[in-house]
Formats: sequence, C-alpha cells, structure tokens
Amino acid sequence: MASSKKLTSDEVNALIDGLGDQAETLSVGSAGEHVEVRAFSFGSDDLSLLGDYYALRMINERFCRFARSVFLPMLRIQPRISSFPPEVKTFEEYSSDAESFMSLTTSRMEELRGSSLLVMPPNFISLLTNAYYGGTAVRPLRKPTGEFTATEQRVIEIVTEGLMSSMQMAWRDLTPVSFSVQSHEENMQFASFVDNSETVIVCTFLVQLPGNEPAAFDVVYPLQTLKPIASLLRSRVQSEFVDDDMSWRQKLERAILNIPLVVTAELAKPKVSMRNLLTLQSGDTFPIQLSDGIKVLVEGKDIFIAELGQLGPQAALHLRERVKTNKDSN
Repeated sequence: MASSKKLTSDEVNALIDGLGDQAETLSVGSAGEHVEVRAFSFGSDDLSLLGDYYALRMINERFCRFARSVFLPMLRIQPRISSFPPEVKTFEEYSSDAESFMSLTTSRMEELRGSSLLVMPPNFISLLTNAYYGGTAVRPLRKPTGEFTATEQRVIEIVTEGLMSSMQMAWRDLTPVSFSVQSHEENMQFASFVDNSETVIVCTFLVQLPGNEPAAFDVVYPLQTLKPIASLLRSRVQSEFVDDDMSWRQKLERAILNIPLVVTAELAKPKVSMRNLLTLQSGDTFPIQLSDGIKVLVEGKDIFIAELGQLGPQAALHLRERVKTNKDSN
C-alpha cells in the first residue's frame, strides 16, 4: 500500500533548491518545436493563485472605511485605517512570524463553507481597553503577560463583533457572506484554523493613532475557502450599495431627525389678578375662555392649530392647520 504521508517542509525546500538550477527553456515535442518555459519558484508567484486580487483589495478598502466607526467610540477619535496588499503564504510561515501571545478569533463563513481568522496583538488590545475606560490612546496600559484580563476579553468581544459586521458589509458588494464567531484563543499553537502546510491569504490592516506608533491587525483566509469564488475575486465590476456607506451629510441629517423635541398643547392662557389668585382655595372654580383652536407648540414655538378630541380611551389632538409665520408669507 502506498504511503499517504505528506511532504515535510524540509523535503519541499529540498525540491525547490533542486529545481532552482534547472534551465529556463526546454525543447519538447516530436516535431522539434521550441517551447518557452518560464521559471517558477514555489511561494514567490503569489498572484497566480487567484489572479490579481483586485476584488479582495476593494473589499479591504471598504472594510477600512467601515472599521473606523468601530474604533471611534473606544478611542474617542476617528483613526486612519489603511490596508496592505494581500499576501499568500503557508500557515506555518505565518505562524512562525507571529508572536506566541495574540488575540485569535476564528469565525465561520457559512456561505463559502470555510472560516477566517482575526489576529490582534496584545498591545493594541491593552491600548483599546485603556482608552475605552477613560484613559488615553497614547500608550498601552500594560505589557503583555500571556493572558488577557476579563476586561480585555470584553473589549475583544466588542471589537470583534464590530469588525465582523464591518467585514460582512464590505463583502456584500461582491457576494453575501456572514461571519459568526466560533472560538477564541490566545496562543497560535492552539488555534484550530488550518493545517500548517495549507496556504492562507493574509490581509493586514494598519491603524494610525495620533501620538502613538501605528497598530496592525490581520484577517486571514484559507486559500481553499476563497477558491470557489476565484472568478469573482478577479472581477473588476462590482455593484455598489450606498445605503450603508453614507456620506457625512446623510449621517448628519439622520442625527438631526432623531433629536427629541418637546410638544406642548396650550388649551387656554387666562389672566388673573394677584388678589384673586391669593383668595383661591381648594374646590373653587377657575373660569377660562376657550379660543377657536388649541395651540400646538414645539419647543415653545407655535407650529399648529388643533382641535381637542378623543382617540379610544385617550384624549387626542386633530391638527387643523399650520401656523403661518412672517417667513412663510414672504
């Protein structure tokens, strides 16, 4: 029975070294035609796997815009977030370059039958925790010790929920994808994401903070997860949803329309002398004279004329007309 054991990293490296000395051209074919063969180095021609990643770069740029609103309530400033071009490497190579103590959150992408990994450094988590609870975003509150506190874990949950929601909106222009958190780890060795030999796509995002060094976090996708939509990732034509990506004017209009206003119904406004007011006692009748309509005031200004009525068991106002002002008459 043939062995199904996979090649180790040392064996793969030995094969690569052996192929590096080969000639760049070969003469093949019975007719003697000359075929040009381009030299290929494993692991260096990253863009050949999924094209030029144009759609994925666009997704990352949209994600940067959406992610600003996630960090704004914590940092009390809107940071500048930028994305690096996606990189392709094995998970073993990525793990060897990363620190042993990190925030590792695995999310399920059900539509693609795969998963993603959100990687955030502990210094960034400490800085967010310090700023979220009233501190400044100048430097981390403490150095990483190998375990997150309960407060830091709660901040990780808030940030992860916001970033996954932002990533879902960023992906929606290309294809509907939902992200559901599956597990959280603090050591790269215990992250049950993919095998070390599998290829992953690493998307790195840089968060620039005033008065502090930039902080970076990664979103990692397995190559096998994105292969079914490789044609979409190579596409340069995408739909646009502008309802969520609102401009500042739309956001300002929405905020203004949500301002609560005090509405007052003025039934009558009688005048009484101080002598009569001092002689009034419990049980006395205070006569008033009703006008043709009831004034409806918004923040103390006359807006409508209404009639008093009843709607079910409650008293109600029927708006009859709008009060005209000098500005309206002009």
